Amino acid sequence: MPKHGKNYRNKIQEIDKSVLLEMQKGVELVVKSAYAKFDETFDIAMKLGVDPRHAEQMIRSSVTLPHGTGKVTRVLVFAKGPKEAEALEAGADYVGGDDLVEKIKGGWLEFDKTVATPDMMGVVGKIGRVLGPRNLMPNAKLGTVTMDVGNVVREIKAGKVDFRVDKSGIVHAGIGKMSFGAEKLNENLFTFVQKIFQLKPSSSKGIYLRSIVISSTMGPSVKLDPIAIRALVK
Repeated sequence: MPKHGKNYRNKIQEIDKSVLLEMQKGVELVVKSAYAKFDETFDIAMKLGVDPRHAEQMIRSSVTLPHGTGKVTRVLVFAKGPKEAEALEAGADYVGGDDLVEKIKGGWLEFDKTVATPDMMGVVGKIGRVLGPRNLMPNAKLGTVTMDVGNVVREIKAGKVDFRVDKSGIVHAGIGKMSFGAEKLNENLFTFVQKIFQLKPSSSKGIYLRSIVISSTMGPSVKLDPIAIRALVK
């Protein structure tokens, strides 16, 4: 069993693990329980009633949070001609084609998200084995294979979060920073949860939201009431 430090042990004593909280009260408790000297991330884990082994139940999408994530996201765009200029104007950090492919083949990976125009996917495919395992491959389902590169780059810079359900049926994401305060984090959380409910597969039977847990990077987790969350979202 891992040993927790004194600060963690002190904070966890303030949390009754047997009680499921409403969203706002849970967020306030997480903010109160954060103790690290750095700006901790606000994390969420949602257990869903889906079976990711079935393609129609694979939850994968993205959502733009009202207050962003608090992270500086470096965006790389594969584009040429007018779309290259559009991406740069929107705030892309790197834009190019074959030159970037060769650079990435050489081991360079100083970026967090990638966007590509459809005509560039043949070029991007050359480094699919590098980008794919790192979740950096442009994906049409996530809106990152598009001709509308300007708007997509701006959305990513503003706080767009990609997510997918893992093999256990759990969705994990970081959706803000403790410095945002409880009110903004609560709004980010509501937006994220609302998006998850919008993606409920028609083939998913029974209870869709099984459990939901929130925490700061270093702080103890807080369990929310799935029934109250479902009522709030509806």
